[in-house]
Amino acid sequence: MTTDNDMNRQERQVILVTGASSGIGEATARRLAAEGHHVVLTARRTDRLDAIVGDLQGAGHSAEGRALDVTDRAAFRALVDSVIERRGRLDVLVANAGVMLLSRLDALLVDEWDRMLDVNVRGLYNGIAAVLPHFQEQGTGHVVSIASIGAHEVVPTSAIYSATKFAAWALTEGLRQESDPGIRATTISPGVTESELADHITDPHAAKVMVDYRAAAIPADAIARAVSFAVSQPADVDVNEIIVRPAAQR
Repeated sequence: MTTDNDMNRQERQVILVTGASSGIGEATARRLAAEGHHVVLTARRTDRLDAIVGDLQGAGHSAEGRALDVTDRAAFRALVDSVIERRGRLDVLVANAGVMLLSRLDALLVDEWDRMLDVNVRGLYNGIAAVLPHFQEQGTGHVVSIASIGAHEVVPTSAIYSATKFAAWALTEGLRQESDPGIRATTISPGVTESELADHITDPHAAKVMVDYRAAAIPADAIARAVSFAVSQPADVDVNEIIVRPAAQR
């Protein structure tokens, strides 16, 4: 039997989205806000957040923007605590912030490897560490991790990136297994999706390879729809993993 509290949680949730200034994060925040949720958009680029939040509020949606570097554990915890203090709860963390700095291992771009590890892995477990005590106290909560098709395959130039996305999958699956049923965990693995990710690749070989690889891409809202599906399920349904890729991607 569905209780009033279950219905309220499903129909209007407080959702925090990281990396919400562009791409999948922006599309997810826009879709969830349009569906009636209160969305806390976070990113480092506050000018972009301000513009998106302005659009959403202008359309009558409930949204706010907050500056956040997911690699700063204390800042992540403080932001989550602040949201819960003001809103009374936090229902969902969409852990979307990520970087994709592809290169062959023999390019030895170790600083870029470190950056991917910091954002894609530490950023995720910083988020889990920030929300989990509150979720345990509430008895409910949902972590949605945006991984990648790279969590399921390794191709030349993707070794470190894929390693971070395998790690994201493992962290989310571990959270699912260790948590009480009220706390849900979902990994969404996008294939080639329209975003800025590839724009930051500095290795010339990897950048050239990506031109052909990314020739067929789906819009970011395709991933946003998957997030919406996962978070809209009844409390007794836990969508553990979704892979979304272009039909042309083989």
